[in-house]
Amino acid sequence: MDLWLTLAVMAGAVFLFVTEKLRVDVVALLVAVSLLVLGVVTLPEALSGFSNQATVMVAAMFVLSGALQRNGALIAVGDLLARIRWKWLFLLVMMSLVAGVAAFVNNTATVAVFLPLVLAATTANRWAPSKFLIPLSYISQAAGVCTLIGTSTNLLVDSMAREADAVGFTLFEFAPLGIVFVGICMVYLMTVGRLLLPDRGVPGSATADHIGRYVAELLVAEGAAVIGRQRSEVLPDGSNDVTVLEILRNGAAVRGDDVRVEAGDRLLLRGLWQDIDATRKSMKLKFDHVARDLDGDLNAERLHVEAMVAPGSHLIGHTLAGMRFGHTYRARVHGLHRRQLGIRQPLDQVPLHVGDVLLLDAPVKAIADLRIDRGLIVMGSRAQRKVDTTKATLSAIVMAAAIAAAALGWMSIVASALLGCVALVVLRLLDPDEAYEAIDWRVILLLAGIIPLGIALQKTGGAVLAADQLINLVGHYGPTATLAAIYLMTSTLTEFMSNNASAVLLVPIAIATADSLGVDPKPFLIAVAFAASTSFATPISYQTNTMVYTAGNYRFSDFVKIGMPLNIIFLITATLLIPRFFPF
Repeated sequence: MDLWLTLAVMAGAVFLFVTEKLRVDVVALLVAVSLLVLGVVTLPEALSGFSNQATVMVAAMFVLSGALQRNGALIAVGDLLARIRWKWLFLLVMMSLVAGVAAFVNNTATVAVFLPLVLAATTANRWAPSKFLIPLSYISQAAGVCTLIGTSTNLLVDSMAREADAVGFTLFEFAPLGIVFVGICMVYLMTVGRLLLPDRGVPGSATADHIGRYVAELLVAEGAAVIGRQRSEVLPDGSNDVTVLEILRNGAAVRGDDVRVEAGDRLLLRGLWQDIDATRKSMKLKFDHVARDLDGDLNAERLHVEAMVAPGSHLIGHTLAGMRFGHTYRARVHGLHRRQLGIRQPLDQVPLHVGDVLLLDAPVKAIADLRIDRGLIVMGSRAQRKVDTTKATLSAIVMAAAIAAAALGWMSIVASALLGCVALVVLRLLDPDEAYEAIDWRVILLLAGIIPLGIALQKTGGAVLAADQLINLVGHYGPTATLAAIYLMTSTLTEFMSNNASAVLLVPIAIATADSLGVDPKPFLIAVAFAASTSFATPISYQTNTMVYTAGNYRFSDFVKIGMPLNIIFLITATLLIPRFFPF
């Protein structure tokens, strides 16, 4: 019965991860609580994720990475990029720098730092950012597998392996194979990838406009031409692909074929921004002029600014109304762009997600506040904060010392990372509040909540059952074929759900498969770690993909076209090389 209950919880978790009906951290906690209530795991086992080495280590690495980011240690890198005037050299240098950083700094934080730098440099040179942003995401993922601390997935696999089978990895044990993956990724993106990357134009030029499709909320003023029209009659001929999503009245959608537009209603429209704006002008609709006290000087120059909700942003999960966005940033939201535009409510009531882009109407003076806010990434030219050379240097030294102490065997990587965090606070390179803010607590809760599922799979025999089925299918072809199957399973799952969740599901199966075949589990664990950390074929598979998807104005098919061949190349490479570096 425990086995069937575990499989039912796992199936529900996979469904929720893939459909994104709930946030991944909420799903993970729901999994842990469900297994505890059903009696599959004990209370200590349900809470073991919070004391797990991987969870603690990931939190510590967020703090160490946050110090580098906050003190401007990487801004000099942006200055170097800005001076390059050849596209091929810019791409090569950018990927080399990102690879060097992402091997030791969380790759999501790395992309968050490099994204505005690349946008600013490409726009200044009149190059299409879409030619460079997918490579930025892909190389950060490939570099993350070079060290044990490069991604949270590597740490998670290591921790689960140590607890289950006393098999672990050293800090640089991944490096030989990881460097090969980075080299292959760079060669592919410099050759075939360059031909496949789309040209979406230069922001602000005649060949490009605002990013993607927006949802805008427009007020029907007295005397507007649409008053009295039914929903199907609202848009005039020639409105291109603008769509009426809802008619909002008193904050709620009104539906029905006989509903007619009234003065004071709001129309929720979706389309390219230039089409929405043309429709607004032709129909004499207005942006709702909320927060009139923000007007200030009516003659002051105002700008449209596109700002992305950054990973780990304090805005995530909150609504514009709930956080009094207009007063906080002295800006009004005119439109919202989201990867999945299933918005059917007033914009100020929509909980924000990572990767959302807000089209803001703001005075020039307010732009500076937007640029320094860590929760937003301004998509246009982004002024950089002044670098505190002393703090930036000391932050880099602390990070290097923490890595060196673990690499030389003086102490465990967890101990050295925690000591590094303490050093940052004691040296006042970060204050305690900044250290807490640097941690992406959604990732921590995801790890803590999903680890009990791996324990349940091992306790109930679910992992052995899956391993037996896998061996029945491909085991007679030998351990190499089985390794390829595990890599393919992990890679496929990761394209549609959290990489950490897919690793938790596959690690017990990998260990059970190795036991059944009577071989060393390390090659199979390496396959899980590498496959879960390199997700190229969809924009929803990894946070870095989601960030560049929005910023580069890509289409879903761009990732399939460019990422799928790279996934296949990595699968073949892993199948051939993992047994050479980690014999069975």
